[in-house]
Amino acid sequence: MDDWTCLTPLLIFAAEVCVCTICTIRIIFVARGYKYLAPVFGFFEIILWLFAIQQVMTNLSNWHCSLAFALGFTLGNLLGIVVEKKLAMGTVIVRVITHRDAFELIEQLRAANFGVTCVEGQGGSGRVQIVMTVVKRRQLREVVALIDEHHPNAFYAVDDVQAACDGIFPTPRERLGMFAFPLGKLLRSVLPQEQPELSGHRYGCSDGAAE
Repeated sequence: MDDWTCLTPLLIFAAEVCVCTICTIRIIFVARGYKYLAPVFGFFEIILWLFAIQQVMTNLSNWHCSLAFALGFTLGNLLGIVVEKKLAMGTVIVRVITHRDAFELIEQLRAANFGVTCVEGQGGSGRVQIVMTVVKRRQLREVVALIDEHHPNAFYAVDDVQAACDGIFPTPRERLGMFAFPLGKLLRSVLPQEQPELSGHRYGCSDGAAE
């Protein structure tokens, strides 16, 4: 085998890892309505896929190439999920439903500068309080920690929010890790500015929630 033949499976593996990772992020961008970023990622995805599949088809007799393609696809899906969790894009609504007095939890959430709405409701076994707050997804862990600390064993549900406007949100802290690099700073500055396109009007408007 010459050097190129030995190197080909490694190139196919690397290309397919990148393809699946980019594909996962692109699908998330499409689902969240980032109409400018999704096509950019799609362009690089298809370029890398064409390179990888061309090498596989050219070397059909070399089983190392097919194995590298399959392994790259597998690892790429895993990395795509990891990267998506690190990016933590979007907004979610947290609903806490409890039979107990939620005053302390509400005060702690407001002290952390989260907007909170509390309403009375009727559950299967009596009256309940429903505490709702709309937060950035990257801040979800902080909200869950407050719930566990000040209202343990409470039932809560988390749902994605397509769009929200005029909300009360804490100022995000500067984070290290992958976001310390220039590319991370660029993504962080671009993503919040591009609002998902809605069909004809804005909905999901909340004061993040009213105090």
